[in-house]
Amino acid sequence: MFEAGVAGFALGFSLIMAIGAQNAFVLRQGLRGEFVLPLVLTCAISDALLITAGVAGFGALIAGSSWALDLVRWAGAAFLIVYGAMNFRAAWQGGDTLQDTGGTAGSLGAALGTCLLLTWANPHVYLDTVVLLGGISAQYQVAWAFGVGAAISSFVFFFILGFGARLLRPVFTSARAWQWLDVLVGVTMWAIAATLIVGV
Repeated sequence: MFEAGVAGFALGFSLIMAIGAQNAFVLRQGLRGEFVLPLVLTCAISDALLITAGVAGFGALIAGSSWALDLVRWAGAAFLIVYGAMNFRAAWQGGDTLQDTGGTAGSLGAALGTCLLLTWANPHVYLDTVVLLGGISAQYQVAWAFGVGAAISSFVFFFILGFGARLLRPVFTSARAWQWLDVLVGVTMWAIAATLIVGV
């Protein structure tokens, strides 16, 4: 049981570490110091629910249907291409700075809405959590322990990302730093989309 939990934690953490749409949003909010706790809880709980669905068998169901897997894969690629393009556009427009917001921009409702959209409307998230983690959990006699480990890794990662972002605030006092962040996120989104398109 312990071995399965550790394996779930390690794989879950390695998958979620990559800069994705969800992670980039949490990082940005963490840098601004806006609604960090509710956002990291929303992300972590959402991941836990998706992982639970995968462990319960939905991942194997999708993986066993070639058309369903292709649908999720192509929809995920399209989502990432569009989101990457949005980041490139933001970089081209000059980026923003922490001073632009004053820590009061937007509302909690808007932030949570964006967070939920980037989580539940992103098909790539389903590939990582439901299909991949769910499928691998079936290799363990105690699949639920693997799922618990993966879910815990999500909580650990998002709390580190959201609350640790404040350490990078001195770097992001200039618009140029935000431009580089947007470019990095855009490149990563398109790279992940490319791997989905070629079927890796």
